[in-house]
Amino acid sequence: MKRFFLLMSCICSSVVLFAQHNATWIWYPGDFEVWLSNDMQNRRTERGTFFPPFWKMDSHYVLVEFHKEFDLPEAEEIQIHAEGKYNVKINGKMLAGMPSRIKLDKGKQKINIKVYNQGQVPALYVRGKNVYTDKTWLATFEDKEWIDETGKASDQSGTTYVHAGYWNFDEAAQKPSQFRLPTRPQRPVQQQTQGKGKLIDFGKNTFGFLTLHQLKGQGKLHIYYGESKEEALSTQTCETLDILELQQQNAKDTTLDLSKAFRFVYLEPEGDVQFANVSMQYEFLPVADRGTFKSSDEELNKIWEVAKYTMELTSREFYIDGIKRDRWIWSGDAYQSYAMNYYLGFDAETVKRTILALRGKEPTVSHINTIMDYTFYWFLSIYDYYQYTGDKEFIAAIYPRMQSLMQFCLNRRNADGLMQGLAGDWVFIDWAEGLSKQGEVSFEQLLLCRSLETMALCADLLQRPNDKQTYAAEADALKAKLFDYYWNAKQGAFAHSRVDGRQTDNITRYTNMFAIFFDYLSAEQQETVKNNVLLNDNVQKIVTPYMRYYELEAMCALGEQDYVMKEMKSYWGGMLKLGATTFWEEYNPSKQGADHYAMYGREFGKSLCHSWGASPIYLLGKYYLGVKPTKAGYADYEIEPYLASLEWMEGKVPTPAGEIELYVSKSKIKVNSPVGKGILKIKSSKKPRVNRGEVKQVATDSYTVELEKGVQYEVEYAGI
Repeated sequence: MKRFFLLMSCICSSVVLFAQHNATWIWYPGDFEVWLSNDMQNRRTERGTFFPPFWKMDSHYVLVEFHKEFDLPEAEEIQIHAEGKYNVKINGKMLAGMPSRIKLDKGKQKINIKVYNQGQVPALYVRGKNVYTDKTWLATFEDKEWIDETGKASDQSGTTYVHAGYWNFDEAAQKPSQFRLPTRPQRPVQQQTQGKGKLIDFGKNTFGFLTLHQLKGQGKLHIYYGESKEEALSTQTCETLDILELQQQNAKDTTLDLSKAFRFVYLEPEGDVQFANVSMQYEFLPVADRGTFKSSDEELNKIWEVAKYTMELTSREFYIDGIKRDRWIWSGDAYQSYAMNYYLGFDAETVKRTILALRGKEPTVSHINTIMDYTFYWFLSIYDYYQYTGDKEFIAAIYPRMQSLMQFCLNRRNADGLMQGLAGDWVFIDWAEGLSKQGEVSFEQLLLCRSLETMALCADLLQRPNDKQTYAAEADALKAKLFDYYWNAKQGAFAHSRVDGRQTDNITRYTNMFAIFFDYLSAEQQETVKNNVLLNDNVQKIVTPYMRYYELEAMCALGEQDYVMKEMKSYWGGMLKLGATTFWEEYNPSKQGADHYAMYGREFGKSLCHSWGASPIYLLGKYYLGVKPTKAGYADYEIEPYLASLEWMEGKVPTPAGEIELYVSKSKIKVNSPVGKGILKIKSSKKPRVNRGEVKQVATDSYTVELEKGVQYEVEYAGI
């Protein structure tokens, strides 16, 4: 059986952007994502021990009924394939057995097929001339009479029939349960004898299945993996390992069943076990690199390339946190991966799969990943997705799940209408020593406020005025409390928390920097936050790329790209100087040597390939190439390039219709776009000249040019 299906030009399982004309496998929407995420997240091991996620894991519906009505112009024969046991009704009459072929008469035909599968997702594939499974089929997990085929009808119990979910498993042989990511062979760059064994170096962090060539013998083979050489050689404390027990007289190539992350592998045989050499099968998500960046600064180019590779490794069936340790879908990590993706691969399908997997199934009994702030990031990700893709259908499909999750949050507010950690809640915010999580933390109120605004925006998009009014009123009331309860006029910043109804003296960066790019602050308040918090070394510093991302975005939003460029080169460049081939979960410049690898009280607990380390992709795309949508799906957009210390830069930014191409030097700008209507914003000491269109002056030294799609613009200007 083939190890993979090349599906990544795929269509998401619950919503589509393009019309279908061929048969495809269908299932209850969201079930494949839940099943696949369970399969992926339960591959984690810690020193050979199975290590499952610690939050509630949902399951697919084990019995699903599929339905559609047809008016056939002529008689035809259909083929039926299913993952599971099934029965078939034609016009209400049950057919005998599990027929794989059925002849349908001309005229109206009502087809009901019920599929049961306990271990895998109940899925259905029907192919005929006019009758074939696609997104227009309806599905339900309850045995109810069908009322109409709009997908909106429900019975007295409230059961709603929904359109079937699907991806692009378009052939009968492409069973959803057999899905695997593709692999390609990869060889090490160095192999050397070390102590009792061999140390293998693949040259950079990588991910996949180790292959042992010409393996034979009786005894054991101890395999120790490391993102660093020190970890691979620390047989007692490395995070991941395998121990193979062999009774194998004839030499043969052996590929291990479980994927691992590593750069170095140390293999120590016991008994007469021996092997010729080692390679691996590199596992990857096949997504084109549509976004590019290159500049006159080679260090910055290296930062972008390493960030791109970090993103490649942490993009799997879903967006995961890191490849070595958790390999789980964390909402906070994924939220940043979505943003980076919009400036790199623009892979909308993996975004949707990840959003659906994180949400899971009803009933809602805890926050996503058990983390309060991670629930709010989930809401924020949905409207961001719409802004970049323009995919309104996904918003419509996910909206009921948004409503129920928001109600769960609102029901957990305290008497003052604020979010406070309850039993089972994890108030995370960031990995930072001594960071208080007590009381009512302002950061959680800020994120809830933005989530409520997101609900109002989505309700408006779906033309639900009552919902919009309700959510907007809740957001306005909470924003007023945010300023009343937490704004410290003396310090010119938001306080970190309230405890026992009183504002604490502690000022941290989190609420303050988010309030800037949420546009919650006046110009005067932004200035005080910048000086009193973001540029104040007395305020606790951030040492994770996770929150450095937001801190630097806040500074970019304040127009401080020169400062951000220096920080980006210092922080991410600092990791490169230490030999990083991917970006880390945490980087503290004050640490020395192997101390950089420690975290969570473990010698090698830190992930050296972590999704949130790839944020320069987003920062460089949005704030230096300066491209961002101003209407959903890039119907309107703006380009405001900023060179900072660079002599020149060029790149591509992906959109739903293709790539915006941009070149910028100190005297020339070239731009070509395949989408929408754009505005090019230029800072110039004199009026620019353009080969097409009209230059408009909007302020002193500030000009704009309107951009039409498909036109190559060349601008000559005098950079300031």
